[in-house]
Amino acid sequence: MALILGLESSCDETAAALVTSTRDILAHKLAGQEAAHRPFGGVVPEIAARAHVEMLAPLVEAALAEAEVDLSEVDAIAATAGPGLIGGVMVGLVTAKALALASGKPLIAVNHLEGHALSPRLADPDLAFPYLLLLVSGGHCQLLFVRGVGNYARLATTIDDAAGEAFDKTAKLLGLGFPGGPAVERAAKSGDSDMVPLPRPLVGSPEPHFSFAGLKSAVMRARDENRWRPADIAASFQQAVIDCLIDRSRRAIARAEGATAFVVAGGVAANQSVRAALAELAEANGLRFVAPPQWLCTDNAAMIAWAGAERFAAGLTDPLDTPARARWPLDPDAEHARGAGVKA
Repeated sequence: MALILGLESSCDETAAALVTSTRDILAHKLAGQEAAHRPFGGVVPEIAARAHVEMLAPLVEAALAEAEVDLSEVDAIAATAGPGLIGGVMVGLVTAKALALASGKPLIAVNHLEGHALSPRLADPDLAFPYLLLLVSGGHCQLLFVRGVGNYARLATTIDDAAGEAFDKTAKLLGLGFPGGPAVERAAKSGDSDMVPLPRPLVGSPEPHFSFAGLKSAVMRARDENRWRPADIAASFQQAVIDCLIDRSRRAIARAEGATAFVVAGGVAANQSVRAALAELAEANGLRFVAPPQWLCTDNAAMIAWAGAERFAAGLTDPLDTPARARWPLDPDAEHARGAGVKA
């Protein structure tokens, strides 16, 4: 049994966790920054990085204390090395390097997206490779064929904005508060999803990819028309996103021959309406549907520690000069999506 210390600091969540290769989460400590960013309606990178500096060391100490282990008992130290806000990524990775150097333990530089991609296996020991993954978060919206640890084939990506970013911008446009994803979901519960005519970008298109920039613009126009309640706009927006995710995922399922399951991960996977629709799609196509618990969908250190455990078992460790990366694709050989920017 291996014991991995995991650190996460890619955006506005600072976290430390201790996870075993047998899926025991011995400790998980997380500090959010909602109060610091709320006045700005979104994450301010410089504020986030400073908060990581202040919070990370105490969280590591608290996690070790809760698990009742010493750093010398840890087998490896894993940290998000990208992609993400580069200042925050550097804080976590440099901390992990210092701990690895001081303790003589190996460093595991984890791709944040791989943390999400493997997190369902932490929650579900029966989930076997290969599986089709919808990775849907604030910064990314991709469909990936997960063949194994470090082995991913990207089937689709967003050509502009991610679904989670669209949720955040919609919340800001409608004055629903921060963080945006949960705020839109709450508002949508009292709204009519058929009330506001909004587009479904790329639905029905032979292109396999996603697009949400036009949907955000349509939300802004609907707000400016002052004809609909914010709750109705929120509900209509949420349904439009769901329709896009279902249409694109259905196309990917047809290409994912041999998949053992249809899996969803990432912050948007915490949305219950999104989950329900994806579960129905999986059932209709004869696939098992797997989604991590809600707390594992958002950014956390347990998934980073678990990805570290999977990589450690495969003999994959990293040198201390491993760089932090603002961008880091899971499938670097994927064909560039037509019309997409550098993030895709």
